[in-house]
Amino acid sequence: MKPPKTIVTVAAVEAPAVIVVAAEPQTYTLLDDLIMLTKARLTMLVLMTTAMGFGFGSIHGMDWFLFFRVMFGTAFVAASASVLNQFFERKVDRLMGRTKDRPLPAGRMAPGTALGLGVLLGVAGLIYLMNRVSPLCALLAAVTLSVYVAFYTPMKRKSAWCVTIGALAGAVPPVIGWAAATGSLGTGAWILFGILFFWQMPHFLSLAWMYRDEYAQGGFRMLRPHDTAGIKAATESLLCAVALMVVTLVPVFLGMAHLIYLPVALACDGWLLTCAGLFLAHRSRGSARRLFLASILYLPLVMATLMLCRR
Repeated sequence: MKPPKTIVTVAAVEAPAVIVVAAEPQTYTLLDDLIMLTKARLTMLVLMTTAMGFGFGSIHGMDWFLFFRVMFGTAFVAASASVLNQFFERKVDRLMGRTKDRPLPAGRMAPGTALGLGVLLGVAGLIYLMNRVSPLCALLAAVTLSVYVAFYTPMKRKSAWCVTIGALAGAVPPVIGWAAATGSLGTGAWILFGILFFWQMPHFLSLAWMYRDEYAQGGFRMLRPHDTAGIKAATESLLCAVALMVVTLVPVFLGMAHLIYLPVALACDGWLLTCAGLFLAHRSRGSARRLFLASILYLPLVMATLMLCRR
């Protein structure tokens, strides 16, 4: 006798519904847009180096009222440079992920408004420096603003020399601080200029290597032609790190800084040189990022120690 057949009924089980919640678009306030438009972090870097230059030049004590005046005027000019830079680059900023959410490419601010703001900040800052600090400081600030906007900004789409031009403009703020404190351009001013100039090269070249694809997409030529392997960028970074070490040691040999500054400068220089050497050896995003972060920490350490150890 055959065993009875067992009929098994399989019930259909519905898969749990997956609820997809669309991310809300980020909203920006007017304050957020102004912070982005004036590049607040870059402006703070400019003010930090200006303050260090003023402190290094204040051999006979700090004139705090003069200090705040030069900082106020320099802040206006630095903000103006950033606003005008974004005005002229508003179209290419739409092509890069890092910049497409800025007020101008995102359409949150009219170009005419940004242009007016940039011009107003620049004129106000230069007039203030002229009348409340010194004509020399106003002239230096005007040169910086002109080089940054009229040369560096358009050159970014034409030649990799833009990095060098940008470094020249970025090396002037500590000189403004020195000139405000001393009333002239002396040896100390050129030492500060050299430190800022050579520091910026590995700082920006490592950044350019990290974001080379985005820069290329936006039409920016931040790296040397045909430097697909990054050898030129890494070599320049290392050479400038060596030159930076030499310049940072000059104040000790000229008797402008106490000997306690020497081991701090040597330690920072050795650290930056090591990171630059690793960048040249590997030329990876990780080694470039390590050099970039090292440069961020390097500058305030060296500049603050130089100011505190001045003779």
